[in-house]
Amino acid sequence: MVVRRVKAFIETGVQSADGRLPCERDLTEVIGVSRRQLRRALDVLESEGLIWRKQGKGTFVGQPPDSTQVLAAELVGDTTIMQVMDARLCIEPALAAMCARTALPADIEQLRNLAARTFSAPDLDSIELWDSALHRLIARVAANPPLLTAFSMLDEIRSNQNWRALRSSARNKQTLIVSDQQHRAIIDRIEAGDSAGAEAAMRRHLSTLADNLRRILPKPPTDNPKEG
Repeated sequence: MVVRRVKAFIETGVQSADGRLPCERDLTEVIGVSRRQLRRALDVLESEGLIWRKQGKGTFVGQPPDSTQVLAAELVGDTTIMQVMDARLCIEPALAAMCARTALPADIEQLRNLAARTFSAPDLDSIELWDSALHRLIARVAANPPLLTAFSMLDEIRSNQNWRALRSSARNKQTLIVSDQQHRAIIDRIEAGDSAGAEAAMRRHLSTLADNLRRILPKPPTDNPKEG
């Protein structure tokens, strides 16, 4: 099946750092299918929320970015990674609660697909791409433009390459297992229409991520006043 072959290719993690896949001509040669078969498969994957396409730019893994993300670029130098985590804790639990009220069965299926891709991703860059796509889809399905704008700005700030490397260093086999369990718990509460449960599950997830980061961040210097 062509869709399965394209998925298998995506899972190898050969896309570029921004998630862009090779052009259709190269993909047809690598996968061994016709251009028409490839486009049909890409249509299916796009409907599942696994890829997105932009005319003149190409095909990308995950969910499309929001145009408001570019507004965050100027804030990167004045923001710390823990400040971003604090802001995420203020915004994303509320988005998860709203998502539980608005999500349709097709949205749940996409969320589960993205969670599965995050857990099975073969490398750290791919994990980042799928994880970001999952959280972004929750924000989109919540259907609250002001909060989506705030989320998009944070998502752009956290894409800073140095911070991505730091987050990657905080990951190991055990943290990935815990994160997968927490992702599934969030989606379960969203599917159940349990706003309070989805909010609490997202808060637990982000708090766990924040704790993992604090363990590897350099400790701030302490004052040692002279005696006398």
